[in-house]
Amino acid sequence: MKQFIVLLLLFVTYNFYAQDALYLEKPPVFPSCESSAIDSLQTCFNKQVLEHVYNNFRVPERISKEKYKGEVVVIFEVDTTGQFRVVYSDALYNELKEEAKRVFSEFPKIKPATYNGRNTFMQYSIPIKIPLANQTLVSSEEGVNVPKAVSKLELAAKNEFENVDKELEAFENKTFKSQLNIQFTHSDYARFDRQMNLIGTNSHTASKPFLYSEVSNYYDFEEEQERLKHETETWAGRKLWNEHLVQLQGKDYWFSVDPILDLEFGIESNLENNKTYNNTRGFNVQGGLGSKLNFYASVFESQGRFAEYVNQYAESLKAFGPDPAIIPGRGIAKRFKTDSYDYPVAEAYLSFTPAQFINIQFGHGKNFIGDGYRSLLLSDVASPHPFLKLNTKFWKIKYTNTWMWLKDVRDEVEEDKAFLTKFIANHYLSWNVSKRLNIGLFESVLWTNSNDRGFDVNYLNPIIFYRAIEFETGQGAGNAILGASAKYKWNDNVNIYSQFILDEFSLGDVKAGEKSWKNKFGYQLGVKYFNAFKVDNLLLQFEYNRVRPYTYSHNTIVLNYAHNNQSMAHLWGANFSEAIIIGRYRYKRWFADAKLIFGTRGLDFNDGTDNFSYGADIYRDYNDRPFDTGVEVGQGLKAKVFNGNLQAGYLINPATNLKVFTDITVRNFNPEATTISTFNNETLWVNFGLRTDLFNWYFDN
Repeated sequence: MKQFIVLLLLFVTYNFYAQDALYLEKPPVFPSCESSAIDSLQTCFNKQVLEHVYNNFRVPERISKEKYKGEVVVIFEVDTTGQFRVVYSDALYNELKEEAKRVFSEFPKIKPATYNGRNTFMQYSIPIKIPLANQTLVSSEEGVNVPKAVSKLELAAKNEFENVDKELEAFENKTFKSQLNIQFTHSDYARFDRQMNLIGTNSHTASKPFLYSEVSNYYDFEEEQERLKHETETWAGRKLWNEHLVQLQGKDYWFSVDPILDLEFGIESNLENNKTYNNTRGFNVQGGLGSKLNFYASVFESQGRFAEYVNQYAESLKAFGPDPAIIPGRGIAKRFKTDSYDYPVAEAYLSFTPAQFINIQFGHGKNFIGDGYRSLLLSDVASPHPFLKLNTKFWKIKYTNTWMWLKDVRDEVEEDKAFLTKFIANHYLSWNVSKRLNIGLFESVLWTNSNDRGFDVNYLNPIIFYRAIEFETGQGAGNAILGASAKYKWNDNVNIYSQFILDEFSLGDVKAGEKSWKNKFGYQLGVKYFNAFKVDNLLLQFEYNRVRPYTYSHNTIVLNYAHNNQSMAHLWGANFSEAIIIGRYRYKRWFADAKLIFGTRGLDFNDGTDNFSYGADIYRDYNDRPFDTGVEVGQGLKAKVFNGNLQAGYLINPATNLKVFTDITVRNFNPEATTISTFNNETLWVNFGLRTDLFNWYFDN
């Protein structure tokens, strides 16, 4: 009798029926077994499988030389067509697993198993002993121990790890249909601004950032991706020009991981050594679990030194304690070397859409309300902060509720070496009145953690008027602000937008014409011209902003509309007027942005002889004013401001928004008088960089 390896066979079928149903179930049948009695078919099948494995399995030479002793566990099935398929294999060496798969792929197609006359599949388990030992093949009838059945749960457990890999699919960039935010930068949002503002669209463009799922109804991101695709065949080329660094997708999940870079070098006219730089490294993770839950996180580690006027502004914002500055829009900075700053930042959120008409976000970041470059209602100029946001959209309505946790970081409010916590609750209702006209209503209330008040549950009500709650809880308990917006689509290429903010108002004083300090309000007027002068992708924009003195301030100085010593609305606080001209152009991956700002600001003297508040600094008590009437925009130390910026660059990777750019800023700050903190300043700042563009920098203070 021929000697060969006996591979202990653990052939087990999933048997869900009682033993007396044996003859209803028939195992798979090899051609050589067709003449066997029905009660011998399983034994014949086992023998044929063993012979095929023994005659065809080849132990790789490397493993034979190592004199390895072990086994390859294989779970296989014979499907309803009689085809053999390995569903799981396990071994110390991948070569052994691959060899087992090869051997089973060479089995011929046979008659499938049947149950009650119908074809069914059967699953079996076999350990292949290594090294192959010469033994006599014996059948189970001759004394081989019959193996235990492999339970359904055990089989599923053994398959689990490999099945995870089998679930992976080709990455389709599900970002474009997801509930993720499109990272808000003015330049990038200009790409789809026109498409969302065509006459007849039922879009709502004020509450930002937008969700991809919202904008994809009007703008084809996939077509843009294909149009901008850089042809390359190498893995490195794809990752550099077109794709996320890491991107995985399964049946019910996907995610991507990318590095974040902001590497800049500049020359500025006022610095002692004329050198500026920024060195940001980090990573970005985003993805989705199912169709309703998405997540996003960005972590930044940065060191930098900016133009002198930016450094001075950053240090004027400093919090109490040893840290020397707050980088505008980013956060508290430590000293780095002797003249630079170290400022880590993290932004993250969860986005959940339980139903088609509502999206819920909870995270740490920034939000914006408005159609313009500036916002007088809610802006993104301050540092990131915790927030909870509900966006509800139905009919011609979009309703945005935002709750925010903010910090007052000044020495005056320090308690036990901790920053003071304060809260803001905002409502913004956007209504498309017609195909052309949109109006919005805004209300906000700010309160603090004083008297152990904490987060006041009264303000969790998403539909109540906050002014009524302010009176109910005590007028000194909160600071309520009202606002409105409007947008009119003149045609598909021109729309006009506006905002109005009302902090306090006295109708009697208005009628008296005395320009009372109580009339604390501001307004914005703007126009956008898309495809200007019939040039595709050319956007021209003009905007005028004017805010009266003492707007956003309060007699309880912690109740100002601000966070981390930065305004939650306009960068300049109050008591100013400005005109902005913007041009943006894109051609394939090339882009160019130009911006001119002309402004008048009314600042405080703070020179020891005149310490009145003239209404620009929203952190000051408005009761420190010098007079009650005759209050005008630009009062106090009047300063003329000009800020011009030109930026041009190339989009390296659309998936990550990695750009190379050059940037030129010309700034002229010209006050009517010079004080210790206010003086004439002229700046020329030239900058070069490589940036993952994820947020707005505002260097036009």
